[in-house]
Amino acid sequence: MESYAYILDYLPQGRAEEKGYHKTPIALAIGETEFKLLELIPKNDTVIAIGERVYIGKEPEKRAKILSVRRRISYSELTAGATNELPYILEAIIQSREQDFVKFFNTADSINSRLHSMELLPGLGNKIMWGILDERKKEPFKSFNDLTERVKTLHNPQKMLANRIIEELKERHEKYKLFVAK
Repeated sequence: MESYAYILDYLPQGRAEEKGYHKTPIALAIGETEFKLLELIPKNDTVIAIGERVYIGKEPEKRAKILSVRRRISYSELTAGATNELPYILEAIIQSREQDFVKFFNTADSINSRLHSMELLPGLGNKIMWGILDERKKEPFKSFNDLTERVKTLHNPQKMLANRIIEELKERHEKYKLFVAK
């Protein structure tokens, strides 16, 4: 279960397709650890900002801004605003959890005899993958900076990771999930 989420969009009047006089305000968010897309119900008279990190965990008394998690949603249910914000918020999450993602580059393994999990990252081909594998044999990577310094052909791994997470969220023929919870 997610404990924190980042706000992708805030709809103070609820969704347009919702029926009824009293529409419930909702916030669209992405979970910090499992990258679940969520529809949240904010507390009354709460100011919610796009990109804000909010507590959604099991302890209601710790929830300053969120009353409850309404439901998990699919990528297709995101608003245009949320889909526009998603890459930037994902890159911020990835940067804040840098060591988790550097560990991926240090420990990623083959999926089968013809496919390595690193090859699933958009824009990362065989040449870059072999550069990463050769460098990590010498010494584990310490940071994204260390990774890009030692593997000169690798540029902006945060963006590459964010793009992979978006592909997994879209669920387009994604047989293998590297980062998004099922």
